[in-house]
Amino acid sequence: MLSGLRLLASLKFTLLGMVLLGLGAAASYGNPVDVSVWVLIVPLALLALNLSAAIITNPRINRQPGLLIFHVCLLATVLLAGVGRLTHLDAHLELAQNDSFHKDALMEVNKGPWHIGNLDAVSFIQGPYTVDYAAGLQRGLTHSTVYLPGPDGGVVTRDVGDDRPLVLERYRFYTTHNKGFAPILTWLPIQGAPITGHINMPSYPLFEYKQDNQWTPPGSEETIKFWLQLQTGMTLEQPWVLDGRNSTGTLVVTIGDRREELQVGEEVQLEQGRLRYEALTTWMGYRVFYDPTIQWLFWVTIIGVLGLTHFFWIKLNLKPWMDEVDAAPLANGDEGRA
Repeated sequence: MLSGLRLLASLKFTLLGMVLLGLGAAASYGNPVDVSVWVLIVPLALLALNLSAAIITNPRINRQPGLLIFHVCLLATVLLAGVGRLTHLDAHLELAQNDSFHKDALMEVNKGPWHIGNLDAVSFIQGPYTVDYAAGLQRGLTHSTVYLPGPDGGVVTRDVGDDRPLVLERYRFYTTHNKGFAPILTWLPIQGAPITGHINMPSYPLFEYKQDNQWTPPGSEETIKFWLQLQTGMTLEQPWVLDGRNSTGTLVVTIGDRREELQVGEEVQLEQGRLRYEALTTWMGYRVFYDPTIQWLFWVTIIGVLGLTHFFWIKLNLKPWMDEVDAAPLANGDEGRA
């Protein structure tokens, strides 16, 4: 059994694990949805076996407390990294103002097979937001207001940004550069109940000149094309603040060869019903991230560094420094001579 452990502890086995881990990291770079998480889990498991065998069989590790603590923490880091990949979730989300979060709105979802988070318990409502821009459209801080259910039925307000996540049930919501405008529309069919919703336009100001989208009303085969002409006060030469509350927009509606320009409150008559432009609102894009091992990784890393510090502290203080010239007489039995 000991010979088997020594084989697992060999540096050749370490090199194999590192190469496989590098290949897995390259394949999963950017968290593509179509790459299995096992390309990382298998190499991490091999490295964990290799490190465990080295801790058990190598006396230079297991007989020195500082070095032992460091290697145990290194093993814990490898195991936590594997657990993190098996339980993580990474996704994106677009929420219009006054919309409530719902897990079905998540897009580009990439999660581990053991993910057991409680998204059903996450609840908040999107409020207004502002984005600061320096001259030349250099994006600064984002201040996105969200409303949470508070104690005693009250409402708690939070300010969320790219570096100030909203943390709920261990899910971390970060604002992104992806945000824009959304006209609120009401479809009033000739038969049936009215429907009110919003059409998200492409990200602003990244796609300032491409504020278009399309929609086909239910029960109709006619596709309606939309183009939004915005007045936001944006300038390239001066600092500017993106704020939907200070912006207006004319909605251009195209059906076949027909073209109509609508202001807020106006409507257009179509064959199957009427379309009313109710208001202009905004939407914010979020990155949603979940990994329950992050805090454990932080503390394990701290303990590992302390263990390595203890090892070098003992090593450098117990063995005096001497060069080869000083050591030679001792090796030749000249100790004590005048």
